[in-house]
Amino acid sequence: MTTEHQRLQNNLQKKVPLEKWGPYVSERQWATVREDYSYTNDAWNYFPFDQAHYRAYLWGEDGIAGISDYFQNLCFALALWNGKDHILKERLFGLGNRQGNHGEDVKELYYYLDNIPTHYYMEFLYKYPQQEFPYDELRNVNKDRSRNDSEYEILDTGVFSENEYFDVSVTYAKEDSQDIFARIDIKNQFSEAAPLTVLPTLWFYNRSSNQQLEEKPVITYINPNKVKASHQRLGSYYLYFQAPELLLFTDNETNLKKVTGQPNQTPFVKDAFHKAIIHKRNIEALSERKYGTKFSPVYEMTVEAGETKTIYLRLSDKDLENGFEEGFEKIFATRKKEADEFYDEILPKNITEDYKNIQRQALAGMLWSKQYYHFDVERWLTTSDGITPVNDFKLHGRNHDWKHLKNQDIILMPDKWEYPWYAAWDLGFHCIPMAMMDPNFAKHQLLLIMREWYMKPDGQLPAYEWHLGDVNPPVQAWAALQVFRTEYQQTGKKDITFLKKIFHKLIINFTWWINRKDESGNNIFHGGFLGLDNIGIFNRSIEIPGKRRLEQADGTSWMGMYALNMMDMALEIAVEDNSFEDAATKFFEHFVLIAEALNIYGLWNDEDKFFYDALSLPGGEVIQLRIQSIVGLTTLFAVSTIQKKVRDQLADFKKRTNWFENYRKKNNKFWPNEERTDGNDILLSLVQQDRLKSILKHLLNEEEFLSPGGIRALSKFHEKNPYAVTIDEVEYGIQYDPGDSISNLFGGNSNWRGPVWVPINYIIIQAIRKYGAFYGDELVVECPTGSGNLMNLKQVADELTRRVISLFEKDNEGKRRIFGEYNWFYQKPENQHLFQFFEYFHGNSGKGLGASHQTGWTALVASLINELAKN
Repeated sequence: MTTEHQRLQNNLQKKVPLEKWGPYVSERQWATVREDYSYTNDAWNYFPFDQAHYRAYLWGEDGIAGISDYFQNLCFALALWNGKDHILKERLFGLGNRQGNHGEDVKELYYYLDNIPTHYYMEFLYKYPQQEFPYDELRNVNKDRSRNDSEYEILDTGVFSENEYFDVSVTYAKEDSQDIFARIDIKNQFSEAAPLTVLPTLWFYNRSSNQQLEEKPVITYINPNKVKASHQRLGSYYLYFQAPELLLFTDNETNLKKVTGQPNQTPFVKDAFHKAIIHKRNIEALSERKYGTKFSPVYEMTVEAGETKTIYLRLSDKDLENGFEEGFEKIFATRKKEADEFYDEILPKNITEDYKNIQRQALAGMLWSKQYYHFDVERWLTTSDGITPVNDFKLHGRNHDWKHLKNQDIILMPDKWEYPWYAAWDLGFHCIPMAMMDPNFAKHQLLLIMREWYMKPDGQLPAYEWHLGDVNPPVQAWAALQVFRTEYQQTGKKDITFLKKIFHKLIINFTWWINRKDESGNNIFHGGFLGLDNIGIFNRSIEIPGKRRLEQADGTSWMGMYALNMMDMALEIAVEDNSFEDAATKFFEHFVLIAEALNIYGLWNDEDKFFYDALSLPGGEVIQLRIQSIVGLTTLFAVSTIQKKVRDQLADFKKRTNWFENYRKKNNKFWPNEERTDGNDILLSLVQQDRLKSILKHLLNEEEFLSPGGIRALSKFHEKNPYAVTIDEVEYGIQYDPGDSISNLFGGNSNWRGPVWVPINYIIIQAIRKYGAFYGDELVVECPTGSGNLMNLKQVADELTRRVISLFEKDNEGKRRIFGEYNWFYQKPENQHLFQFFEYFHGNSGKGLGASHQTGWTALVASLINELAKN
């Protein structure tokens, strides 16, 4: 057992298997719903980036390479100044929805190089230009570009073209869980010397609950190399640091003069360090003050060409005479060795070094994306931020019916800048790569989203902060089984207790779907956009005029998959506790009824051999919306194999399902695809074998869904064959957009009309593997379609896996498709090992698009490499 595995084992003794200190600081707190107290629900304009350096947050903190305790009482992060910028580089810059030509987007270069589950070792790399940071250029050029143009990125501005930048690496190594060493390495990549000011910053979160404490948190001067941070609940911590040029103290308080015009009572406000370093104002007052809630030692340096300078710090609960004993640097080498041993243990041995590097950075990013998330909707609705009064619009506006939601936890975020809030279905996908490293934390995350302070009393799960009431695909049961099986493969132990806990909660959510999203009671579901944003010709979450109803192939398929997942879960439990047999039977019967609805109620098109959404009109007429998209491919997802030995163990389940089958067949009722092996294992799926072959013919066609990098969200067929339908004299249309969408739906952040999405590819591949394991060589298809190359479905799954992984691999020229036209930068010697795990990928070229650091569900590439290594 590695040292890291031993630490994880020790954490199991805790009520919550969580390290007290970790990378829990967000990368963007400004422009979030939590900080929006406006009359207009316009978070981006109410709290823009330009105010973040002088306006205190109410619901969390942000920073660069930041760490905090798990209640984010005390934070530590990096601030920099290159001598030219008009503000300190304290946080990462990006554009809001109305500033960018394709929605919000971070415009910085940073990388999560390494991390382990207990965060005893972490590495973060930030690339800081030596020229003035091009804030205005990035705003103005993107503003002037249309949706038909590509985004203007920081690599387009020229500030990195001549290597005129610093590589700023931040490495953390823990001595123990409350004793953390930090090393900041600054390397000048330019050919000339350049100045840099470094401000490692320690501060207290300015939370309203601090006002209820008997003593206000405070950081106090001890000596020229040490300060003490005292908090009534957190206790005392000491920051040790090497001799700086300056010591600055201020308070994490809003600069009221800038926000409201009211005079500040003191000069000790949040942006005081900006004034001191950049404008040389109040330096004496800040350095003579010996206490505050925000503190920085200031290091001013000139870094020669190619030189690396290093700063060491230590944040500890130990009061030491000397925080830097002789040989303290060895802790970094020790923890790095332990991290290497951990990954050597969990990653496959039979893969290339490039594959290992992809996996390790994907998983590191997953761990860096843990974030403290604080949101009490009731308090947010009924209190003021001190700038805007409580108003009726807000009381009856966004999320007003989620007053029960009171979140204060560490959660795996989709992305700590672009999406610094959890999303229900994203989190399900996140837990799968997390289970490779720390299955207990993955299980905890899945259970957390089901708890009463998240789930609505009626069973609905919160979708995401911008609209908690939206509906995401119900992947939680599927994810729970994936995590359960991953842990079983690792340890040989089945955590039935976990399955029981989550099963009970999932029943409540499943019932909500049945009661709320099947209005007609016919087992055809209409869940709205279902996470696929602009996949349709109109917003599928709005009510269609004229009493028309959208019958959704994907909503119905997701529910078919949900039913099978619940059946599988109940069967796993029933083998040990036969009181769950009835539940297994219940979900088996649910699945049969959903499969019937999908196959006979007008969603299958026999001419196209594909499933579509359908528009039900008054009077019974049905119009199929013949859009070839992953909406139709979701019908593949619901597939399960019931082993004979399980059926033989569960006599009541076997008896009841046999009776149900005989009854339906005798009365000429629909029966879903059910095929049996000679050993009497049973395959259950939504689609019968002939329809499976037809769908795969579309899926594996390179002129339709199959791209060099995986399965497209929308078929390339619609490039030459756009689809349109007229409703009430209004024409709605769709066409293939392989990259960033030109659609305005969902604020311009909708990109499901052609790109490749890793999570959808992952679930498609998993489903095809299940079919392949059952059919073996009895079922072969052309791959690619029309090539004459026959494969069984296991081989097809392997081929799709290789295509997705190929997005990240180096080609013969040393280029990676994810970087597209920016490969010139990533072929530089210092950058060849770097990856970004984008939100989605161009449907033709494979270039990474959207959130550039969304390691969340794109980290599934690490799980795909594992699957390929096993097969």
